Amino acid sequence: MRQGFPIATRGMKIGLLGGSFDPAHEGHVHITREALRRFGLDRVWWLVSPGNPLKRRQPAPMAQRLAQARSIMRHPRVMITDLEVHLGTRYTAQTIRKLRALYPGVRFVWLMGADNLVQFHRWEQWEEIMRMTPIGVLARPGWGVKGRMGRAARVYATDRVTEGAAGDLGDIAPPAWVLADVPLNDLSSTAIRAKGEWGKSGPGGTRR
Repeated sequence: MRQGFPIATRGMKIGLLGGSFDPAHEGHVHITREALRRFGLDRVWWLVSPGNPLKRRQPAPMAQRLAQARSIMRHPRVMITDLEVHLGTRYTAQTIRKLRALYPGVRFVWLMGADNLVQFHRWEQWEEIMRMTPIGVLARPGWGVKGRMGRAARVYATDRVTEGAAGDLGDIAPPAWVLADVPLNDLSSTAIRAKGEWGKSGPGGTRR
């Protein structure tokens, strides 16, 4: 595998958690640990994005965000990456498509918070994402009901997997998604930036 690309072997189940991580915080750590436990994943890769096409303001420098993420997320089965820089992608659908080609036989699971599920239908080629990979949704405080009422959840209501079967999510052919209702740390990157506790280059945003 080329430099900058993690090693993964056929049959592995790998969760992909994408975002600006501007900055990474304990809420991200908690989501990641819950995803590993609940969805039967072998690994989780954080995809620290170059920027967010839905936002005018862009995040802190990549090196700063990677360093912060690696300092806070210390787990032998979690890899902090700038894969989208190496892949040359800006949209989730592009990223998943290229990863599937680069890692044949690896079973990817896209991870997101329920707040992202609410506006998932705004993402570029969102329905293709649903068809390419199972999706594990972790309900942040106050977002579970809103997530279930979102357009994507309603359109793909019959493809929702029960929480009891969440551990097999990586083995289920897409479209398939599960909403794991777990008590999560409600800390947000936005709140940290608002307190002036992060870099000076401007806020980033949610995924796309």
